[in-house]
Amino acid sequence: MIVLQEMEEKDSEQIAKLEREIFKDSWTQSGIEETWRETHSFIVVAKEEDEVIGYCIVYCVLDEAEIARIAVRETKRHEGVGSKLLAKTEENCRRLNVERMLLEVRESNAAARKFYAKQQFAEDGIRKNFYNNPRENAVLMSKMICLQ
Repeated sequence: MIVLQEMEEKDSEQIAKLEREIFKDSWTQSGIEETWRETHSFIVVAKEEDEVIGYCIVYCVLDEAEIARIAVRETKRHEGVGSKLLAKTEENCRRLNVERMLLEVRESNAAARKFYAKQQFAEDGIRKNFYNNPRENAVLMSKMICLQ
């Protein structure tokens, strides 16, 4: 059974391991812990038998939340974990009176763009040459959150 919860400090090691497995520009364990301690951020984790299989790192500023990272272990993809992480993130945002969630995604990442569109994120624009390794544009996406 998959459990969604707020990150605990002990989860940072597993998140950092997933970062290294998934991203070329992985965050360090200390960077994850530093973000977790910030008052304007939160990290949601998806766990299966106390093992982190996915996470979502979010920064909140006023009425907007930026999804800095969302990732799911490769062997657990296409099982609804990402959708559950986004739903829990949106629930947290609603509680914090956040009206809009923002993210950016590599222009070439068609699977992620399709996933976000399915989650009701709209494409808002392009940020030229945003990514490195390789150099690539970012597609800016957002989703409005109904606070009622």
